[in-house]
Amino acid sequence: MNVEPQYLKANVVVQPLVDRWYAWSHLVPPATLGLNYLDRHLRIMDSYVEAPHVHAAAIADPAMTGGPFVDLAVERADEIKVMAEDLRRRRSGLLDFVKALRDLSTMLSENAAGYSLEPLYARIPPILRGYVELSYDVQHRATFRLIEPLLYASSFYDPSAQSLGLFEIQGDERPFVLSTPSLDQPGRVHVDLPFAAPEVDELARLKWDPRPPGEIGDIMGLDRADASTLGRLLTPDPPPTCRPYQGPGVRWRYFGHACVLVETGGISVLTDPLVAYAHRGAVARYTFHDLPDVIDCVLISHAHQDHTMLETLLQLRHRVRTVVVPRSGGGSLQDPSLKLLLKAVGFPSVVEVQEMDEIDLGPLVVRALPFMGEHADLDIRAKVTYLVEAGERRLFFGSDTCNVEPFVYRHVRDAVGPIDTIFLGMECDGAPLDWLYGPVMMAPRTSESWRMGQSRTLSGSDCAKAVELVRSLGGRQAYVYSMGQEPWLKYLLSLDYDTKSLPIVESDKLIAWCRESGIEADRLFGRKEVHIR
Repeated sequence: MNVEPQYLKANVVVQPLVDRWYAWSHLVPPATLGLNYLDRHLRIMDSYVEAPHVHAAAIADPAMTGGPFVDLAVERADEIKVMAEDLRRRRSGLLDFVKALRDLSTMLSENAAGYSLEPLYARIPPILRGYVELSYDVQHRATFRLIEPLLYASSFYDPSAQSLGLFEIQGDERPFVLSTPSLDQPGRVHVDLPFAAPEVDELARLKWDPRPPGEIGDIMGLDRADASTLGRLLTPDPPPTCRPYQGPGVRWRYFGHACVLVETGGISVLTDPLVAYAHRGAVARYTFHDLPDVIDCVLISHAHQDHTMLETLLQLRHRVRTVVVPRSGGGSLQDPSLKLLLKAVGFPSVVEVQEMDEIDLGPLVVRALPFMGEHADLDIRAKVTYLVEAGERRLFFGSDTCNVEPFVYRHVRDAVGPIDTIFLGMECDGAPLDWLYGPVMMAPRTSESWRMGQSRTLSGSDCAKAVELVRSLGGRQAYVYSMGQEPWLKYLLSLDYDTKSLPIVESDKLIAWCRESGIEADRLFGRKEVHIR
């Protein structure tokens, strides 16, 4: 028996799952999880069981990538049928809860006419009583809010639904994960651990700190077969080491998408963590082993799956001191609390901010700034951009903000002064509202609501909006990022650009304008390192 300490291989994916579905930020809060069960997962599974060959044909068509199609062999339809039946049985209470939310929405639309809502509390579906508050907006339109902390403390939040899937990859190609549940496959290990379990940190540490295989199997509670499979995911070879930056000035490293590591004076800040795995891929990248042992502060801009990236966050939890998140609107379905979410999955220190709040990290100061647009015009408050200041050096991380109202960033400039370096997303051909938010929409689905949703997209700035933002902030360097271009993003975003794709065309135009204006500019891809003296 091999007792030599082993590391988890650098190319082993640690994939978080909820009832075997890929875990993203709407699959942790009870209400959005139940609505996704009801209006996405079960619909997809039922459709696949009814016509698996239709799904197979759609998966084979590149134009259908990212659609609601199960990427499994047609022979596995019986397994999906059993899975759907089991989901309906085990999660019946949560499904009843979210069905009642729809009933409540209908009841309010039919009975709340601007007069006192107090009599309507008696008509709230019993399963919702004590978990919702009714209210009007200032135009007498009735709505409700969830008392989210109570939901996390109730039986509707069930951490036993959470688990991890481990498997080795040799390249960046992974099937699109948001429409296909993770079934058992050869070479994969499934670990039944709630995300908040300390054993998740022990598992994550294996990429840096080795342990004997027997201990590893015990930590994860594996049976003999899974322990044997696990052995193929381990290696005795130590990983490369990374020393924190100790040089003068500021160093930033681009890790792909919206993930940037900023280091100065022994302090590190990581934005929207989404880190690639190490393998012999064609695109150079930084990986987990290019991060310092301690990350002082993680900055999360908003709750979309490529910015609140649980797959990366859970693997870094044991290294992160504090996570900073935007404050939500307080109980709306479309805007669950990121603080409650991250506390529930085991992050001990989570700090909420809103626009213009500051966090002093000594040699670095972080300020939250407004984040406009990109959320299909929904009332979502849990979104901010960030200004990171190191002395006179000032870096703006704009994430996916869409400059729909140019006066906002003019006012920002007046309030905080000019900004040296601007990071800005320009994915200006985003998906329509229903692609992400369909399950949480309470309005009846009609042809008119479909057309409304098609007009409201998850889009960032085009060239004209980006030019105005750069002008407003007074940037001397402008970097286009958060484009989903890196090949390790396709399984999550299903984006595949060519030179004629609108985001590429528009960002090319911005870069040309910047260079003509004497502003250093580039579209980031793969990795980049810059020292600012």
